[in-house]
Amino acid sequence: MAGWETLQETVRLELIQRMEEGCRVGNLAEQLAAAGNDEGKLMEVYRELSGLTVAEDFPYQEPSGLAEIRALRPQGPRILTLDYTPEQWRDKFYGAWLGRSVGCALGKPLEHWDYLYGKDGRTGWENVELWFRGADAWPIKGYTPGHSRAEQEYGLGLSAWSFTSTQETIRYMESDDDIRYTVLGLLLLEEKGLEWDAWDIGKLWHKHLTYSQVCTAETQVYMNFAQETSHMHGEKPADWPGRLERVRMHLNPYREWIGAAIRVDALAYGTAGRPELAAELAWRDASFSHVKNGIYGAMFNAAMISAAFAGLGNEKLLEIGLSEIPHTSRLAADVRFGMETAAGAHSERELVSRIWDRYSHYDPVHTNNNAALVAASLVYGGEDFEKVLVTAVQGGLDTDCNGATAGSIMGAKLGAAALPAQWTEPLHDTLYADLPGFHPVAISACAERSYQVFEKLRRH
Repeated sequence: MAGWETLQETVRLELIQRMEEGCRVGNLAEQLAAAGNDEGKLMEVYRELSGLTVAEDFPYQEPSGLAEIRALRPQGPRILTLDYTPEQWRDKFYGAWLGRSVGCALGKPLEHWDYLYGKDGRTGWENVELWFRGADAWPIKGYTPGHSRAEQEYGLGLSAWSFTSTQETIRYMESDDDIRYTVLGLLLLEEKGLEWDAWDIGKLWHKHLTYSQVCTAETQVYMNFAQETSHMHGEKPADWPGRLERVRMHLNPYREWIGAAIRVDALAYGTAGRPELAAELAWRDASFSHVKNGIYGAMFNAAMISAAFAGLGNEKLLEIGLSEIPHTSRLAADVRFGMETAAGAHSERELVSRIWDRYSHYDPVHTNNNAALVAASLVYGGEDFEKVLVTAVQGGLDTDCNGATAGSIMGAKLGAAALPAQWTEPLHDTLYADLPGFHPVAISACAERSYQVFEKLRRH
């Protein structure tokens, strides 16, 4: 049974995924069309797709194993020397949590079909601009307005998943998966330290998340994992590596989408200044649900966030992120494109339009297009917290994810005291995560717990 979508749509997305991975699908598109809604025929097509191998002339090498990934990564600093007082460290951790919350809240109302996919021949980024212009709030200098003339003039709307993140209603960071996974990462490090693997990720999700709180790849593996464990006998089986492959692969065409890349922040906070270790923890987490570029996106983000605590320039942070993933991957090439685009762009509109046009073949919640946009935003915005976040969200695509990742990096880099009050004060240091003990919770309390985890882990 398909988890996130109908079986027919799941197999259609698997066809696309296999082509993106470098497979030749022959006449399977025609077989899929002929299968209609017949479950048996759809599964026949799916099994054929699953059996395909990557073409020998595919120009990328994209392994999923940690040793194989490390064999293809560039040189880079694996550990950074950081010397802060406890007060300075606390400011950094609070900045990271605050920055992530601010960026997520800015993008959350825009996580809507009109800005993900575009509408009526307009791109998503054009619709973002129309919404803000229609509210007399352009250029973006604050949270998303709740109403706009673009509603009547262009039929645009806001996300039905956002309730209190508009300019008029924001009083705290409302519940969102981008923040929920950050809380779960914190809990994981508090409970397990560094002694855990993908099995523990599955048990963590089943313990804390409901089925309705997960999306795309996470939905499918949540369901797949339920077939590999039980509530009464939850020990990891001896043949877990083989079972893991079924968990992350079965009916999961989303395995290179953005889900794993948004789960790593707390892991990176706990390993601040150790980008190699942060990337390894991200690999462990991501491997539960993703492969190839889906894993690389998580490792790339984790390494950058960990390194951001050193206060380095954004180009250097991007290079550190790239130093933990294969230089032979699509993601590495796409991040480079984002960086080069930003270096030559004369405006945000030019930047986001080039990213959108280049990656229109990817789903808007794929890892690669969103990583390219975040990379471009970091280069274009430089040391300016607002400019980085606004550019990341203005580009459309997965707005809350990109805002959150950019905010996490910039917050860890600059520290809470340096973040603009117009962005941080509306949150009132409060987070609602829809998780026991974190609904509500002070954002500063989460930051303090991350700091304590960091202090514990850096002795290992």
